[in-house]
Amino acid sequence: MASVLEGLDPEQTAAVLAPRGPVCVLAGAGTGKTRTITHRIAHLVGNGHVASSQVLAVTFTSRAAGEMRSRLRALGVGDATGGAVQARTFHAAALRQLQYFWPRVVGDVPWQLLDRKFAVVGRAANQTGVSTSTESIRDLASEIEWAKASLIVPENYAEQASRLHRDTPVAPEQVAAVYSAYEQIKAGEAALDFDDLLLHTAAALEESSAAAEEFRDRYRCFIVDEYQDVTPLQQRLLDAWLGGRDDLTVVGDANQTIYSFTGASPRFLLDFSRRYPDAALVRLERDYRSTPQVVELANQVIGAAKGRIAGTRLKLIGQRPPGPAPTFAEFDDEPAEAAAAAAQIRKLIDDGVSAAEIAVLYRINAQSEAYEQALSEAGIPYQVRGGEGFFQRPEIRQAIVALRQTAERDDLPDGADRGDQLVTLVRAALAPVGLTATEPQGAQARERWSTLNSLVQLTEDLLIDEPELSLAGLLAELRRRADSRHPPVVEGVTLASLHAAKGLEWDAVFLVGLTEGTLPISHALGSGGGPDDEAAIEEERRLLYVGVTRARVHLALSWARARNAGGRKTRRRSRFMHGLVPEDSPASKIAAPKRERRRPRCRVCGKPLLGTLPMKLGRCEACPSDMDEALFERLRGWRVEKARALEVPAYIVFTDATLTAIAERRPEDAKALTTIPGIGAAKLERFGADVLALVRGEDVTVEVDPA
Repeated sequence: MASVLEGLDPEQTAAVLAPRGPVCVLAGAGTGKTRTITHRIAHLVGNGHVASSQVLAVTFTSRAAGEMRSRLRALGVGDATGGAVQARTFHAAALRQLQYFWPRVVGDVPWQLLDRKFAVVGRAANQTGVSTSTESIRDLASEIEWAKASLIVPENYAEQASRLHRDTPVAPEQVAAVYSAYEQIKAGEAALDFDDLLLHTAAALEESSAAAEEFRDRYRCFIVDEYQDVTPLQQRLLDAWLGGRDDLTVVGDANQTIYSFTGASPRFLLDFSRRYPDAALVRLERDYRSTPQVVELANQVIGAAKGRIAGTRLKLIGQRPPGPAPTFAEFDDEPAEAAAAAAQIRKLIDDGVSAAEIAVLYRINAQSEAYEQALSEAGIPYQVRGGEGFFQRPEIRQAIVALRQTAERDDLPDGADRGDQLVTLVRAALAPVGLTATEPQGAQARERWSTLNSLVQLTEDLLIDEPELSLAGLLAELRRRADSRHPPVVEGVTLASLHAAKGLEWDAVFLVGLTEGTLPISHALGSGGGPDDEAAIEEERRLLYVGVTRARVHLALSWARARNAGGRKTRRRSRFMHGLVPEDSPASKIAAPKRERRRPRCRVCGKPLLGTLPMKLGRCEACPSDMDEALFERLRGWRVEKARALEVPAYIVFTDATLTAIAERRPEDAKALTTIPGIGAAKLERFGADVLALVRGEDVTVEVDPA
């Protein structure tokens, strides 16, 4: 008992020691919910309340389930073979159970699991005369998933979608027709999708008393993580598992409900005490993740929430030592905002913060382009989480092909492919691949449209620097940008949407693009003078709350008044910033300094530089090198000894590209040395004296660094 309770705070202890029966743990961000869940299971098993093999813990991601199993093993609960606690996702648990019960409930009828429903939805769309474009099929698949998660059958879809004001990709009646055809195709081929796993498992337990009896004899204690995200279908399965019993512990935070578009609903968490009047209720509010400064801002963000969910808000209490105050900044344009973020990231890295502990979070994936570019120019590695890099996205690849085909035409009027006419030509070329005049319906179609529109806006941005830019020049620039973006997949800054960031945390977080129409997103705002969608606005507020609570120490919030450099400043900061920006902050008054738009130029040919390696070398890759080979070898030998003394990989000291740049530029003093990208204040202090001595031809003795 003592070991299970060791290190727990009073509220976590209360949750662990709560008696068997219904328990609801309201756990705020960073309050140690996984620790609490696993220690509660260890307590129940260790004190003989339940056997480890009789516990079923479910969560929403394989990563979370794996972490739970790992912690349980560390606590000595069960083992990896027999009597271990079953910690799985809803779908993984249902698949295992359905495979076991199917023969006795259904009989000798084979079935197959659809890993992806895309092809079947495409066939259903084709049968019903609905668009079979990639985005249309993805949106239709999402609608079918939402309907099944919400326990809505095809016959009722149109009525329910209209009643709930669903943002459907096509008319609700057409979605219903595709949904019906999809189910018929699956039935004819004895195929089940992932939602069917839950439906059929629930039905097996509801309709077969023998299956229900066997299951309920095996599993007697249930734990549900992230309970605010359960769907009606998942709740139906949970009810079938329970079979009227109440040995259930749920853990969640309604203020982190951000997946309602998938059918997730916090009402089951909100109604838990009503459903189980005798349930124990524990609130975890001690935040061990973030500094008090970050916690205070998070409380301010969610403190302005409205509606029923707001009534369950948790007031977090920071437990870490104080840190820097969150910063707010307003910029003239997005390129300036991205460049400033890259500069701050460079400083953090130079000050010792690992690049892997830094994240840039945005509302939609189309926003990543400016930050990929800024980080590339600064020589900072990055990785895009939950999506592809801008130039790797299918719609951008298709767009570039369309632009190349346009450039090859011989019927364009003189001047139609350059200067003021270029944007019009680009829009026309991208129309066939999805760039419509207005933003379309459907999440996938809207995402594609936003990405293509970013390409048009990038063209407008480039024209500011080069007013006579031609289509051929644009394609060359896009090719250079694409070629420069090959970041490593590890030890890089994370670029991610706010949805993709859920469940993760970093030492430093940059929340960017905080403008009206982006956060909150445009389709949550009233159109044509109509009222805003209050429920959607509140979910957007919760997205911001999730973003804020991802930061452990450093937090920066920013927005830009214009999309393009020199563009009209028509944007205004997000309504969620009201009351958050300190009165003495520069952002509360006027924009931050404007970004200098002129790029560094090649010291050999004078052309603008683009890409990590050219920026570091100070010359185009094609231009001749004047590297001092002997100096380069001395630098490499010194680096090997230094890395060995520090017990770190050699690239942590300096990369080959940095050594090449030093051997080419041969800096004579500290100021010249810091002009090489990748050499900031921290590396200058640790390695600068040695490097400059080597440049002068002096011998350097490597000693163990006391740091």
